[in-house]
Amino acid sequence: MYAYTDEEGEFAVKAARKTVEAFFEKKDPEFEFPPKFEEKSGVFTTISTYPHHNLRGCIGFPEPYFPLKEALIKSALAAAFDDPRFPPLRREELEHVVFEVSLLTPPEEIVVNKRKDLLKEIVIGKHGLIADRGLYRGLLLPQVPVEWHWNVKQFLEQTCMKAGLPPNCWKDKRTRFYRFTAEIFEEETPHGKIRRKEI
Repeated sequence: MYAYTDEEGEFAVKAARKTVEAFFEKKDPEFEFPPKFEEKSGVFTTISTYPHHNLRGCIGFPEPYFPLKEALIKSALAAAFDDPRFPPLRREELEHVVFEVSLLTPPEEIVVNKRKDLLKEIVIGKHGLIADRGLYRGLLLPQVPVEWHWNVKQFLEQTCMKAGLPPNCWKDKRTRFYRFTAEIFEEETPHGKIRRKEI
C-alpha cells in the first residue's frame, strides 16, 4: 500500500527540476501542488549525472518539519547548490543530470536490549537509517545499501561513518539509530519519463 500515487511522485520529481530551472531564470517557481503536499513530510532530492549516475548532490529533511511542498523546494535547491561535497550545479549541467525524489516516513527509533539485535531490525531495501550521538548525526537513504551491495552490518557501519563516527559505533548503546522507509521516484533520462523506483 503506497502513501503516494505514481502521479504525485511524478509531480514531485518535475517540481524538483523546475525549482532548479527557475533559480537559473531568477524566477519563483509556481506550482499547483496536490492536496497531499500540504501535509508535513520528510523528503530528499538526489541529483545524479547521466548516463553514468554519479552522485551530483543529495540533501533533504528526514523529519516532517515542513509541509511537503515547502520541504521539496528547499531540498531541490539545497541538493543543487548547497551540498558541501560538490560545487554548485551549473546551468549547462541541467541537460546532463537526472532528478530523484525520496518521500519519507517519520523516523522511528530502533530500541533493542542487545546491540547485536540491531542486525535483526533492519531490512536492506526497505529501511533507511539515521545514526545519532551527541553532535554527530548521519543519514543514508534505503536505496544506498542496495546500490552498494551492503549487508546490514555494513549498512550500520557506513551510517556511523556518515555521521562522522567510527564504523563500529553501532555497537555502543550511546549511539541511537532510527529507521524510516521511502517512496522513491526518478527520471529515467533528463526531462524524461518518471518512474517509481523499486529497490
